[in-house]
Amino acid sequence: MSLDPSAFPILRDPPTRLCFLATQTPVAQEAYQRLVDRYGDCAFDDAEAVICLGGDGFMLETLRRATGRCIPVYGMNCGSVGFLMNPFDEDDLPARLSVAQLAMLHPLIMRAVCADGTEHEAYALNDVFLFRQTRQAAKIRIDIDGRERMPELICDGVLVSTPAGSTAYNLSAHGPIVPLSGNLLPLTPISAFRPRRWRGALLPSTAEVTFTVLEAEKRPVAAVADFTEVRDVVSVTVRENREQSATVLFDPGQNLSERIITEQFSA
Repeated sequence: MSLDPSAFPILRDPPTRLCFLATQTPVAQEAYQRLVDRYGDCAFDDAEAVICLGGDGFMLETLRRATGRCIPVYGMNCGSVGFLMNPFDEDDLPARLSVAQLAMLHPLIMRAVCADGTEHEAYALNDVFLFRQTRQAAKIRIDIDGRERMPELICDGVLVSTPAGSTAYNLSAHGPIVPLSGNLLPLTPISAFRPRRWRGALLPSTAEVTFTVLEAEKRPVAAVADFTEVRDVVSVTVRENREQSATVLFDPGQNLSERIITEQFSA
């Protein structure tokens, strides 16, 4: 049985080289200036830790930048939901970072082929989803590891989520919440019309999912990987990229695994 890395601190000593990044809201910018005045600021690539000031959207942008760089990211909530963030607190920041617990996130890689033959590749730490571009429902075939599993899903869309992203769009679409240690990827329909009662599936994290758009000219479909949108796709392949990871830091007792469990018992 493997140990959950979120139970262990990653920074043993209080870090001195901190990089602060903030979204453009007045609240985040004011917090950024106070923290830089107090703790200094260094370049992203030279930092022992990156402090992200904003909400979950800005946190995902920062994590995407940090993916593959072995730089841990500690978020402080200056936004709304803040599921990936810690409470904002200016005091004793290096000491808090030295006892922070980590979560390792692996991104999804999306490869999309468009109607004009162009190919696009993008990464997602939250989810990859397809959605209809017009008033007509999309028709999508689903293959898992090269085997057809659903010949035709009529829907508004369909998504594949990471465990960390399972509490976001996936949950809103009535998909299951997945623990970080579960090694599972939720596959969830968005407003399925046929099969009407199909609620999706849980796939092993090693699975490769291929979506083929049926009647693509009549029923055009777009694909989104976090912040990257591709229009008029005819096929989209999604899999987890275990070769890359991003590290998120959380205050003790508030790590991502605990938050995902808590979310399953909230109203």
